[in-house]
Amino acid sequence: MTDDELKQLVAGLAVAQAKTDEMQKQVSEQQKKTDEQLKQTDEQLKKTDEKLGRIGIHLGAITHNQGDVAEGFFYNSLLKDNHLGALTFDDISKSMFKHRGKIQEEYDIFLTNGESIAIIEVKYKAHIEDIKKLERKFNNFKKLYPIYKDYKLYGAMASFYFNTETKDELLEQGYFVLERSGDLIKSNHRENLKVA
Repeated sequence: MTDDELKQLVAGLAVAQAKTDEMQKQVSEQQKKTDEQLKQTDEQLKKTDEKLGRIGIHLGAITHNQGDVAEGFFYNSLLKDNHLGALTFDDISKSMFKHRGKIQEEYDIFLTNGESIAIIEVKYKAHIEDIKKLERKFNNFKKLYPIYKDYKLYGAMASFYFNTETKDELLEQGYFVLERSGDLIKSNHRENLKVA
């Protein structure tokens, strides 16, 4: 290799190094911009998460409040008219919690007379999945309250709104259905009442 060729090679390498250095500088500047954008995005996501948390709390409170409204309505209505179909009840209780062994339940409304009891699951808007919850509570009741082992047990679901599928399934399974009808409640049932 001649001196001239060597000088050209060194000069070419110096130019290439200068270009590489410039590109690294540009990449470094771009990385700083990207880091700043990511920091801003993280801050915005944190604010969004906080807002979503507050919205979730508000929605939970609204749902809980709607449930309280429905429970209060049906409880007060049953205080005035203590019938489920042809059955008349003497006593009414609400929000009963019971824990025995590994079983734990809450009963929204509980009706009694000398020989029968009824548990009523209250929903603001009933869904088909709610029937499983009522079934579980129905099946656990006498385990939790053995004092009522000789009583006839009836189940009911009360709601401001039932879709046809949910209402038909409840009736088919032998439960009472309590619906809001203006300022009153309307009790529906079929002949195949479920009794435990």
